[in-house]
Amino acid sequence: MNYVATKNAPQAIGPYAQAVKANGFVYTSGQLPMTTNGLLVEGTIEEQTNQVFANLKAVLEEAGSSLEQVVKATVFIKDMNEFAALNDVYAQHFGSHTPARSTVEVARLPKDASVEIEVIALVAE
Repeated sequence: MNYVATKNAPQAIGPYAQAVKANGFVYTSGQLPMTTNGLLVEGTIEEQTNQVFANLKAVLEEAGSSLEQVVKATVFIKDMNEFAALNDVYAQHFGSHTPARSTVEVARLPKDASVEIEVIALVAE
């Protein structure tokens, strides 16, 4: 098992790793719409989701993987009324690649973000 850390994504805001590589997979921690300096991106669900994907891409790249290697995504959204807008941005980032996914509406996310996404992807050990 190897821990993944990159300065190209926000640092963990608690006692956890940005991601962990194990047995040919990388498991990311949930990525929030935060910049590398730890500031929450204020704005629309689209703006926040784009930042989440920037963070996911950076963590996956550091782990030797990519969005094209994602097999499962879990999406946490604060307001299911914003699902369609989130889904549009999600589809732009994954293109024709459609990993398995769960989407859950939650009462609150860290930093009062509107969205958090975690993924599991294939990676070479």
